[in-house]
Amino acid sequence: MIMFYNTLTRKKEEFKPIEEKIVKMYTCGPTVYDFAHIGNFRAYVFEDLLHRFLEFAGYNVIRVMNITDVDDKTITGAIKNKVSLEEYTETYINAFFEDMECLKLKKATYFPRATQHIPEMVSLIKILLEKGNAYFKDGSVYFRISTFPSYGKLSHYDFNKILTSSTDSDEYEKEEARDFALWKAVKDEPFYWDTEIGRGRPGWHIECSAMSMKYLGETFDIHTGGVDNIFPHHENEIAQSEAATGKKFVNYWLHCAHLLVNGEKMSKSKGNFYTLRDLLKKNYDPAGIRYLLLTTHYRDPLNFTEQSLKQAEKTVNNLNAFYQRVSFGIQTQTSCETNIEKKICKTFENFFDALADDLNISAAMGEIFKFIHDVNESFDLGKMSSKDSEKIISFLDKINEIIAVIEPIKEPLPDEIASLIKKREQARKEKNYAVADSIRNQLSEKGILLEDTPYGTRWIRKQKTT
Repeated sequence: MIMFYNTLTRKKEEFKPIEEKIVKMYTCGPTVYDFAHIGNFRAYVFEDLLHRFLEFAGYNVIRVMNITDVDDKTITGAIKNKVSLEEYTETYINAFFEDMECLKLKKATYFPRATQHIPEMVSLIKILLEKGNAYFKDGSVYFRISTFPSYGKLSHYDFNKILTSSTDSDEYEKEEARDFALWKAVKDEPFYWDTEIGRGRPGWHIECSAMSMKYLGETFDIHTGGVDNIFPHHENEIAQSEAATGKKFVNYWLHCAHLLVNGEKMSKSKGNFYTLRDLLKKNYDPAGIRYLLLTTHYRDPLNFTEQSLKQAEKTVNNLNAFYQRVSFGIQTQTSCETNIEKKICKTFENFFDALADDLNISAAMGEIFKFIHDVNESFDLGKMSSKDSEKIISFLDKINEIIAVIEPIKEPLPDEIASLIKKREQARKEKNYAVADSIRNQLSEKGILLEDTPYGTRWIRKQKTT
């Protein structure tokens, strides 16, 4: 049984998709006015874990991630750079996809852009106007929150007690301060659309309702995002969607907690603001970054420090060292087989059960490290066969479908290299460090660098220099 914590009900619930073995999921994607920062990627890595786990559990995941390519920031950037909106945002859209690939984030089924779905937004706004849930004011269209009595059910605020005063002539140009814009009349902007509801551009919230319902239907399974999206963005999505259709919009709402940097909110003014590219320029490993963002439970705040990133890199190196040690065992071990299947099955069951409990990745990885410790002891005692190693690699490959931080071995070591590594391991066991160092030097001359870890010896091919 899979359980998720539903923000809507504030409790864990058994996950039951609308269609058997199919999950329809919507992810709030990037606003492409700049490079995505690590706070953004904390959410995207959590959503990637969710996507991968659901597929691991046997579901066909149909996922939509929107791209917000029209809003105040993208318009300001395009005007400042004296280029079209499309030209300005294309740079950051391409960069986002490169960053996704770098962190091994699975691609969504659809990546709809706001600017390419204006007709769908206009159609939805027209329905809301016809039903009296929306109104015109000075060329703009606003959602009338007073017509949606359950407004606040996601954020659990009582909005009937606040922000209800009339604002006939305030800066918002609305009936009530709490009403929100569906369509913004264009005054002195170069970017707009001529539509049946006038010349203008969409408000931020309407794009997610229009695009999610186009690709996933009027009611779908899961909507994700950061806790900062709960109000007003997701609250407004619910209001405009359910007012238009008369149906429940989403069954399960999953939100991840904030990312802090050195215990503080990330801010350029504090000098603790990082994009993924900033970290890569400092030569941090993408797998280490992914692991750090992945392994704190999504509903717990994540405190990002460079020290914790270095520790995450070390952990990933250890995982890869163990993977290499087992792969090396396929080439070199010949002893009798052990009953490794029982240990693999138990670890797999515990790993899955932890993730099925609201994506408890920390407990899940705890099971993997316990397994690695036990297997390493067996290797040290010479109780692993080549067949055992093959079964362990198959298991690790399956686990890596979810964590995606282990680098698979693309080709076996040449026999000569494998033989030298085996001789060195024996020399280290016998504490003959002079021989071990001599073999290390021989391997270095052959382009193989060794790194000794608690999980085994990891080998790396030297980068060729031109």
